Amino acid sequence: MKIIHSPRHLGHSGHVELMNGRVVPAFEKPERVAMILKAIGERNLGPLVDPAAHGLDPILKVHDADYIHFLAQAWELWTQDGRDFPALPSFWRAPGMRYVEPENIDGKLGHFSFDAGCCIVAGTWDAVQAGADIALTGVDLVAGGEASAFALCRPPGHHAHQATMGGYCFVNNAAVAAQAFRDRGAARVAVLDVDYHHGNGTQAIFYDRSDVLVCTIHADPLQEFPYFLGFADETGAGEGEGFNANYPLRWGTDYSGWSAALDDACARIEACGADVVIVSLGVDTYKDDPISQFRLDSPDYLKIGLRIAKLAKPTLFVMEGGYAVEAIGINVANVLEGFEQG
Repeated sequence: MKIIHSPRHLGHSGHVELMNGRVVPAFEKPERVAMILKAIGERNLGPLVDPAAHGLDPILKVHDADYIHFLAQAWELWTQDGRDFPALPSFWRAPGMRYVEPENIDGKLGHFSFDAGCCIVAGTWDAVQAGADIALTGVDLVAGGEASAFALCRPPGHHAHQATMGGYCFVNNAAVAAQAFRDRGAARVAVLDVDYHHGNGTQAIFYDRSDVLVCTIHADPLQEFPYFLGFADETGAGEGEGFNANYPLRWGTDYSGWSAALDDACARIEACGADVVIVSLGVDTYKDDPISQFRLDSPDYLKIGLRIAKLAKPTLFVMEGGYAVEAIGINVANVLEGFEQG
């Protein structure tokens, strides 16, 4: 399995987030990638591949142009006001307020975000572009005949909506990849999101479409971020009715409960006749993850890879969350190794 990676993710460093009422160093940090690369290298799971440049056109098929323009200019606008520290949103639109983009950077940050988890520093936009290129290079490989590939994207993407950043996510790499597969001729794409947090952005982007099935296994939004999306009764709208499946699970869920949801999601993918599967690979379901509340253990990730392999479909893994830095490499490598063994 080829592993697509770029050191440009290091540009998104030194960023912060609002956690428990305090501004703290972000849990989403560069060391995550270093540990994944270390574990992959120790197991010889596959060669590293540099991403090819794809430009903005594939991104703009998923995200609004004014949003992408904002991301590209945000750091420049922030520093024009004499600020040399990380840019963090601090207020947001309430129901009933107008949807009008402000001229001031502080207003723009609120306009294009839904939380204080997306911090912008000097190298953020370059890292975000590199992440999209990594996912799109994975599409190139799988559409070109590779059975599978792993897009080691950072920052992650599944919380990003069409015109909104949040939850560490700026561009929705999995959604960009799904649209690219459709543009390359796939009649139907399945997105299987196994991250601890609901893939609200991916759901929203494809909610009224029947050409992309989205299945998400995640913490119950009654208990957990992103709180306002991810309930079981959200099954799609219009042509997309029946093509969105949510599996909200309560805090403390272990592999036995979690795997039952995985089996049902895989059955849906098989039934829909997807030509290709995109796995939004988050391993923050791990029992010692610092911001999550599930109880999966490292051997369980081998089983996850084996179960996904039973789908016997071309598969692109796209990296999402996982914040137990010392264990993230083991857990990601276990998924990929299990998939290869399957």
